[in-house]
Amino acid sequence: MTIAAASPPARPLRLSPRGLRLAIGLAVLVLWEVLPRAGLVPSLFLPSLSDTLAALVGDAGEYGTQLLYSLRAVGISMLVACGLGIGLGLLVGSSARLRRAVLPLASGLYAVPLVMLYPLFTAWFGIGPQSKIVFASIYGILPSFLGTVAGVETIDRQYLIVARSLRATRWQTISRVLLPAALPTVLSSFRVGGALVIVGVVVAEMLTSAEGIGYLITRYRTLLDSPHVFAGILLVVAIVFAFDALVRALEARTRHWRFATRSGEAG
Repeated sequence: MTIAAASPPARPLRLSPRGLRLAIGLAVLVLWEVLPRAGLVPSLFLPSLSDTLAALVGDAGEYGTQLLYSLRAVGISMLVACGLGIGLGLLVGSSARLRRAVLPLASGLYAVPLVMLYPLFTAWFGIGPQSKIVFASIYGILPSFLGTVAGVETIDRQYLIVARSLRATRWQTISRVLLPAALPTVLSSFRVGGALVIVGVVVAEMLTSAEGIGYLITRYRTLLDSPHVFAGILLVVAIVFAFDALVRALEARTRHWRFATRSGEAG
């Protein structure tokens, strides 16, 4: 009498994170096409994906021109917001006295809804690109600043002690110790601040601007042209995805530049 060997239990099928993202994205695209076509969702509220793409392709020249206006504003605003936010975050984070003085004020300002201040920006800078650049820059600078300060606070204090023993200047301490050690958090704050800059530019364009993707979205919304509205939204989503891919590439390129940190107070 022979006894058959018990077969091992089958392992459940598991998707990789990338495969899961692709599956979710594909499901969203399929539902986007099927639900309006089947009449389950009114096309005025959600046009089908094919109609949206047809509107985008049919007016590609107009969308391309307005996209360039938006990208220019996003680029300038991101340089100002993330550059100043990260730079000031490293400077303030390197000093316990500055942190105690500045952080409560910055945290309080972060809770203020900046959209209600946009009429002041238009009064000061007009309805041209200057007002939306200033608005988007302020929109993104605080999360970049606060995230960078939080990253500096987690740096091992021993690194700073070594830097001081070598008589490093403040600039050398910031550029060669604080920035590499806080890089993961700095890039995370850059991701948040940059995304808010994109949101700020589009919101400003939707409110008063006469150019940009946000302007097109508002114009076609007043005409109840849903395919063209969602074509503009698609472009905004594409900008966000492209920015996220850029940050991921930076994280991959700078992975070797990081060194381990543990919780400790800097300064």
